[in-house]
Amino acid sequence: MSSQRRSEEVQLRGHIIDSLMLPKALDAVMDLGGEFEILEIQVGRKKDEPSYARIKITGPDERALSGILDRLEDLEVELVAEKDAQTKPAPRDGALPVEFYSTSNMETSVRVNGKWIPVEGTEMDVAILIDTKANRAWTRPIIHVKKGEPVVVGHDGIRVQALERARHTEIFSFMNSSVSSEKPKKLVIHEVAKEMRAIKARGGKILVVAGPALVHSGAGPYLGSLIRDGFVDVLFGGNALATHDVESALLGTSLGVNLENGLPVEGGHRHHMRAINAIRLAGSLPEAVAQGVLTRGIMYEAVKKGITMVLGGSVRDDGPMPDVITDVMVAQDKMRAALQGVELALMISTMLHSIATGNLLPAHVRTVAVDINPAVVTKLADRGSWQAVGLVTDAELFLRELRLALDGTL
Repeated sequence: MSSQRRSEEVQLRGHIIDSLMLPKALDAVMDLGGEFEILEIQVGRKKDEPSYARIKITGPDERALSGILDRLEDLEVELVAEKDAQTKPAPRDGALPVEFYSTSNMETSVRVNGKWIPVEGTEMDVAILIDTKANRAWTRPIIHVKKGEPVVVGHDGIRVQALERARHTEIFSFMNSSVSSEKPKKLVIHEVAKEMRAIKARGGKILVVAGPALVHSGAGPYLGSLIRDGFVDVLFGGNALATHDVESALLGTSLGVNLENGLPVEGGHRHHMRAINAIRLAGSLPEAVAQGVLTRGIMYEAVKKGITMVLGGSVRDDGPMPDVITDVMVAQDKMRAALQGVELALMISTMLHSIATGNLLPAHVRTVAVDINPAVVTKLADRGSWQAVGLVTDAELFLRELRLALDGTL
């Protein structure tokens, strides 16, 4: 058995002590049945000095070692051996070689012709393709890979850049370590508003991913005002967001409940279908605005402002609205294209669309996940969106306070 043992040297760079990168990596090795030997370690003695560790990892066999290295790559650990990235041709359209490398959302480079080059289009859970003649590498979803294209395989020649923990106290460094309903909400919201102002001042984009609970809670007018005032450049949602927003605009209800007094309206369970039908009669949301059918609400403000809006459908949708993309893979591609230039994502009261968006976002995009359910907020981090700040609160409270903060009244 000992003759089957396999080893590789790996290294960690950056603030690997206070960010717990090093202990997490060592725990992962032991949890997966491997052994480690620390060959070299240099600990930064000042706050702005990075640390470095070189470690020998041994697994009981090749397969076990590969599994350990896969786990370590998730923790931004890189191999010491500087070999060019290896590729194999895709065996068929929409399929990858068995040994394919699956990306994280961290900034990634690959070694091609002896030089490290950045991988374009950083995204989680996709393949890397390489053009050795052009010294270029880019990501591609498995469904779009074509037979014969060179797909990166194995672990050689791949370098993942870890997100370094900020050395000063600010919202996106100290709030993403845990999720709690007891966090200082006003402080968090004030810092989010400050970041939004800074992003708009430098011409960056802000994305909002919103669920129908935002409308149910009475927060629709606040989001509408943010869109109207130029604080939202991209809006993601589903059929339910559009449907209940239009329902509230046309009939004053959401899920048949009067938004003014909170009381159910007789026959209100049919209101969402009346809303859908009104837009279908008009032809689309833009047509409904142009015809004067829709005169207020989130969809109205989005159309009037001309922001990028992607509404992705699901199998449970009623209608749906004519603007909803019912092919989920087409919707995913539309979302991916709309994320260019986005620097901040606000994900409010929607689990599935937030997770879907999180999978598409590179790690450098600052992300705030807001939901009344702590489990929804933690799912983002559990699925690899390490940069997500979790805030457990009601959508109406969050957007009302955010509106006040942006107005300078907080």
